[in-house]
Amino acid sequence: MSNKNRKNEDEKLTIYEYEQKFSKRENARGAKILLTLIASAIGVFLFFCLFSVTMRVWDINMYAGIGVACASALVYIILYIVPLIRIFKTDYFIVNVNARTAKEAKSHNKKVRRNIADKIIDLTGKVEGVCWYDNETVGKLAIAVKNNDEKGIMKNLTALYSGSVKKSAKELIFKSSVKSGMYSALSQTNKVDAMLVAVLNLQLVKDLIFLYGFRPSDAKLVRIFARILQNSLIAYGLGGAKIGNSVVQTMGTAVRGIPLLGSAISTLVDSSVQGLTNGVLTTVIGYQTIKYLNNEYRLQEILDGVEIVETEEAFKEACDELEKELKKGKKLPQAV
Repeated sequence: MSNKNRKNEDEKLTIYEYEQKFSKRENARGAKILLTLIASAIGVFLFFCLFSVTMRVWDINMYAGIGVACASALVYIILYIVPLIRIFKTDYFIVNVNARTAKEAKSHNKKVRRNIADKIIDLTGKVEGVCWYDNETVGKLAIAVKNNDEKGIMKNLTALYSGSVKKSAKELIFKSSVKSGMYSALSQTNKVDAMLVAVLNLQLVKDLIFLYGFRPSDAKLVRIFARILQNSLIAYGLGGAKIGNSVVQTMGTAVRGIPLLGSAISTLVDSSVQGLTNGVLTTVIGYQTIKYLNNEYRLQEILDGVEIVETEEAFKEACDELEKELKKGKKLPQAV
């Protein structure tokens, strides 16, 4: 390695350079409010879908409707309320900082890294059949935690995220996308399609956050939740649209001459297109989530090595020293 490259590696970014490169203007309070509103909108939409299905069954049979209402309430709690609470309760890295907030953010991020390490070690050691994490790297991580080796903790967490966690995340996304596609193809009801997409997308985000051990910041969660709501509305629209009919129309006079065959093909195309579309929408949610997680982990890693200089605290200390010097009895010359 050349001396020039070694010098570049040894040089640290100042907080002002970090702020210029990576920090963005962001209204933290506004993001939190917007996140709450979008999460509530998803909840209202899910309630609407469940209520509509319940009333449809109620019109057929009152007792069956009561049973469906109880099941819907349970589904709402398990598949919406519980994942939402778990997502919001998970901590996140603070990476959008400036000279005033950097020191506190670095201290916070250090605690988050330690908590992530403890969770991964605990999960790997106590729960059988967990294949998310590489055992050898987790072993090294445990040694680093025991020795209070912060650099070792970060090094092994980085190795996990770039290796076994990345692979496990892709598997979770694939399985969830297949479920979304298959269930949508079978349901053939716009409200059920929309509900399935919403809960499966939310469950996937929750599982990925559990896998990584931290969640994206509020500003990034706003985008993820907005995408979940958008996906649900798209699924609702697909369920009411006869996509297959337009395909059947292009098949020529042969299909038109056989109405039953044309109807069967229309149904199959409708279900396959809806299933594929909803599966792809779920895949998008998954990759968007891990993109934000990986990006914010990388930024906190960079921030950890940032040199904090000339902060407001240092400026205040300089002013205090000046004030003490002036109070020693040195008087300004009197005007003549």
